[in-house]
Amino acid sequence: MTRTSDMVSRIQQAVDGTEAVVGAIGDTQWHRPTPCPGWDVRAELNHVVGGIRIYAAELTGGEAGAAHEADWLGDDPRGAFARAAELDRAAWRRPDALDGEVRLGFGTVPAPMAAQIHLTELMVHGVDLAVAVGAERLIDEVACARLLAEMRAMDFGTFRRPGMFGPEIPAPAGAPAHRGLLAFLGRDLAAAA
Repeated sequence: MTRTSDMVSRIQQAVDGTEAVVGAIGDTQWHRPTPCPGWDVRAELNHVVGGIRIYAAELTGGEAGAAHEADWLGDDPRGAFARAAELDRAAWRRPDALDGEVRLGFGTVPAPMAAQIHLTELMVHGVDLAVAVGAERLIDEVACARLLAEMRAMDFGTFRRPGMFGPEIPAPAGAPAHRGLLAFLGRDLAAAA
């Protein structure tokens, strides 16, 4: 498997995993706090759906139809995610998905870097949601461990700023990979309890 197809496969797995978590959100859980500061379950899912729709539009040359933080969920949050997920899967399956550049909110980046950022967003927010609604059993620990190892191997300091990621919080000894990942990104799991 080439590096390109590996990244697309990882994105597809992250979409699938997040879709499983979204399916596990109970009707009374939309306003539960998440490990992502300032967001409840609905707000974080809305952010994810908006991001997916914008990525899909950028990759296909289309229009997302709204700003990132618009209300993408409406009356059907699960349906909104499912529709966005299908657009995302189709966009990343295109043969030229990792060619060229992708325009993101902070600037234009090479498509492989955009793919890595998208994978990170999907996985981290999916884990946030799983923790918030008690669906941690659905998390892919192998994928979380791999992403955490990649982040530790890079100069991650530039991403530690307000609106992105906070300072690393020590993870408890023996914590599962997903909790280590969230702690590395500065997520306070006690605040989401």
